[in-house]
Amino acid sequence: MLQLLLALPLFVSAQEAPALRTNIVWISVEDMSPWLGCYGDETIPTPNVDALADSGTRYTQAYANAPVCAPARATLITGCYATAIGAMHMRTGKPSTAALAVDPKAYDGIPSYEATPPPEVRCFPELLRSAGYYCTNASKRDYQFNAPPTVWDASNGRAHWRDRPDPDQPFFAVFNLTMTHESGTFQSKKRNPKVTDPSAVEVPPYYPDTPVVRDDIARTYDNIAAMDKRVGKIVAELEEAGLLERTVIFFFSDHGVGLPRGKRCVYASGTHVPLIVRSPGVEPAVTDRLVSFVDFAPTVLSIAGIEPPAWMMGQAFDGSHQAPAQPFVFFHADRMDAVTDRSRAVTDGRYRYIRNSMTDRPRLYPVAYADGVATTGELMRLRAEGGASEAQWQITSLTKPAEELYETAADPHEIRNLIDSPERAEDRERLSQALDGWLQATRDLGLMPEAEMVKTRLWAPDGVQPETAPLLLNRTEGGRESLTCATAGASIGYRAKGERAWQLFKPATRFEAGVEYEAVAHRIGYARSPILSFRAGAPR
Repeated sequence: MLQLLLALPLFVSAQEAPALRTNIVWISVEDMSPWLGCYGDETIPTPNVDALADSGTRYTQAYANAPVCAPARATLITGCYATAIGAMHMRTGKPSTAALAVDPKAYDGIPSYEATPPPEVRCFPELLRSAGYYCTNASKRDYQFNAPPTVWDASNGRAHWRDRPDPDQPFFAVFNLTMTHESGTFQSKKRNPKVTDPSAVEVPPYYPDTPVVRDDIARTYDNIAAMDKRVGKIVAELEEAGLLERTVIFFFSDHGVGLPRGKRCVYASGTHVPLIVRSPGVEPAVTDRLVSFVDFAPTVLSIAGIEPPAWMMGQAFDGSHQAPAQPFVFFHADRMDAVTDRSRAVTDGRYRYIRNSMTDRPRLYPVAYADGVATTGELMRLRAEGGASEAQWQITSLTKPAEELYETAADPHEIRNLIDSPERAEDRERLSQALDGWLQATRDLGLMPEAEMVKTRLWAPDGVQPETAPLLLNRTEGGRESLTCATAGASIGYRAKGERAWQLFKPATRFEAGVEYEAVAHRIGYARSPILSFRAGAPR
């Protein structure tokens, strides 16, 4: 009986939330550092994002815990560090076609699997749905595992809050904007309208100042301008529906800029992201509170009036369950497509300490997908031909130092490694100890070989994906049905035959007599159970 009880989802009572509950919208953009007017970058106008900042809280110290999308999204959706649930490698079950085109054996020795958290872990929208929220995702998931069907009311390119069946039902809606993705700078892709003069952009000192580099930077700004227009439309839809003043809006990027030495690197260029939170009735503000993606799930629950569960690893930075700020943010970078690497890092907002495990390989290694960015070729040419400046050592070096330390506040491009500075020895030790504590507390799975992790920690004992146990249909004497599953941590969904969306089964669920239903169980990382079909109210 205990096993069956463990398999039931973590249900949240709608009574825990305020009577008039707050709507929540995420506007998530891709591959973008804070290159925005509201962050002091006036290269191009970004009036719609700036308007959000003018009426919201702008976070100056917001970070992705991983500098690449899938591991970052695993943390966003669960509130757990990707390194703690086996989601740190990019990607876990989908080989890069670009890498395979270069080398058909690129993935030899790399297992295909799904991240598999402990049984108590849920995708947080499921907890919102349990409390009565209508949850939509338009449309990217990429969580390093197949999401249970109970996570979203709708998850597709057209999913929208306005499709909820009850106009008074509170909603959580994600809009994922792809205009700023790394691929938007590929020469093979159609350009967005040109609004940026390449001669006017700032070239970071770690890049060579060439026409190709300037064009890629300008094109990145052009993509940001296109994204800004879409943000304006999303906000306008809320305003036209009379919902703007009942809705909290998050605007953020999934990691730093999609140019080399940004994306895939644990420097600020790869992890520092814009974050604006506009809350009805809250005065505009700017804060330097340290926040990262592991804090987002508990914060959304907190805004909805739901106490974040103890298994979440972050702290709510807003809402009724707001917690004190943490003194550090932690980062990780592991296998990128078919290339294995490992770095861990920590910042206190002023200093960034980096520990590199694989020092025998360069900081910029050959990830086939990144070759689509023309700047990649410019950097490889600089490495081959020489003539690099002192500031470009991270680009040209064929190895990495075991440790790096930067005073980001004074060196925003993080090019002056202070690891051997006697004046910074105390800061180095303080941050190193903090990183050690985090690695131990989270039991970092990325510190072991990937295949070993799958066999011993995710899918023990043989590395074969487990299957969620078949559902059991139980009927009472009065003819009422209930569903149970013997797999601890399984979410249970049901729907009337012919419907698309799966509803979240709860102990209070009542099935309509005579209706034919389908039901399924799914624990994250496991294969789904077989679908169970039944007619409600049928004889025992």
